[in-house]
Amino acid sequence: MQFLEKLKTKKKSIMVLGTSSGVGKSIIVTAICRMLKNKGDSPVPFKGQNMSNNAWVDSNGGEMAHSQTLQAFAAGVNPLSEMNPILLKPQGDSTSEVIHLGKSVGITTAKNYYHSWYNSGWVVIKKGLDRILEKNKNCRLIIEGAGSPVEMNLIHRDLTNLKIAKYLDANCILVADIEKGGVFAQIVGTLELMNQEERSLIKGIIINKFRGDLSLFDEGKRWLENKTGIPILGIMPSLDDKFPPEDSLDILDKKANIINSNINIGIIKFPSISNFSDFDPLENEKSIQLNWIRKSQDLEKFDLIILPGSKQTIKDKCFLKESGLQKNIEIYSKTKGNILGICGGLQILGKYLQDPFMKEGADDSKKETIKGLGLLPIKTIFNKDKKTNQIICKSKWPCETTIEGFELHNGVSNLLTNLDDQNTFPLYDKKGLGWYSKNIGKASITGSYIHGIFENDNWRNSYLNMIREKKGLPRIDKISKNYNIKQETIIDNLTNQFINHINISLILN
Repeated sequence: MQFLEKLKTKKKSIMVLGTSSGVGKSIIVTAICRMLKNKGDSPVPFKGQNMSNNAWVDSNGGEMAHSQTLQAFAAGVNPLSEMNPILLKPQGDSTSEVIHLGKSVGITTAKNYYHSWYNSGWVVIKKGLDRILEKNKNCRLIIEGAGSPVEMNLIHRDLTNLKIAKYLDANCILVADIEKGGVFAQIVGTLELMNQEERSLIKGIIINKFRGDLSLFDEGKRWLENKTGIPILGIMPSLDDKFPPEDSLDILDKKANIINSNINIGIIKFPSISNFSDFDPLENEKSIQLNWIRKSQDLEKFDLIILPGSKQTIKDKCFLKESGLQKNIEIYSKTKGNILGICGGLQILGKYLQDPFMKEGADDSKKETIKGLGLLPIKTIFNKDKKTNQIICKSKWPCETTIEGFELHNGVSNLLTNLDDQNTFPLYDKKGLGWYSKNIGKASITGSYIHGIFENDNWRNSYLNMIREKKGLPRIDKISKNYNIKQETIIDNLTNQFINHINISLILN
């Protein structure tokens, strides 16, 4: 076997591997981070490589996956891009943008990535680890794997699973999702595909998402321990709390769950949707029903239509036209329709999209400039470089309040005409971050470049109350808890369930 260097840390690192994608590695890491923080330990989350368009911008302007941001909050540390040194942002046609330590470094196809980006990727991962350990001398790394660690056609080029586990000599936990079915085959098959050195790193197994009486799996637990020789650390029940999905495919699995809702919101499910964590605060509003829209339909039943962020803005604008949703939105805007566009959604609401560098999904055979929906009098020009920075500003509408969030977009948008000549006004006190207009009747069109806008409680409550008033519903002065408090409550509830059902004392020692 080829020699692999090892990095020794003061405290034993813990790595959470999974039998496949979507088994719950991310929330297990989140729970471990909060549990250790509460015990006075110093956990720091890490995921060498993540593939997601659900991104966040750190205090240095670096991009990182939202899931590592949430884990950092759980650990009580400032989220930084070195916690996710490689971020791959899919943009269709088997291509992805490559982010190294928070900065965009190129575009690659899936096939070329494994051939051309492996060596530089491993260098970047080690740099991320070095930065973390330099800033946190006595920390304990809590590492999340990606997908399955035994994809045999790719394992020799896998940067983010067993290579990291061996490099750190980490104590590894293998997580399996019983809800997917075939949990015995998941576990035994994964272990059988590991060599002896790799298998020796697996110190425990967690069965996740169990429904019903946990004692029904007692015999299964004994069988697995006898078969594998590895202890079952516990069985996690399926939880009702809403955790942010890491992949855009996961949002389609979300169930409509508010029985007594009185505000109905439709969110367009763009093929290249990004930053869908923007809507987590709405998920936890008791009066709101969220619906994901993929096909042409009458939008009259919705009190608000949201156009979310997009990784390929022009391509997603073309999707609206081809699917018939553009016509639906135009009709909706002329009636009672409230429409909100965030980032790419804001750009699509404008009159023109100009893409001279063909960065936003425009076909080379098409014109550089295409028409947007024309609902806001703005023009967007896409540049070579992105804007990635955190924002603090003041909103002007529907209330005056401090807004915190971040910019993460390519392109600059500007009004086409003088503000005095139209019914369109700046949304914030800082220029170029957003606009709103009030149409005839009860409609409003709003566009914002700020991600995380709904996490601002005063703004969210004021905006929702505006919709309630238009609908003839009474205002609600305190619609919900402070979102940050609610997020902390969700993490604490997850951690309490983890402590009640999982024993990782062997892993810690």
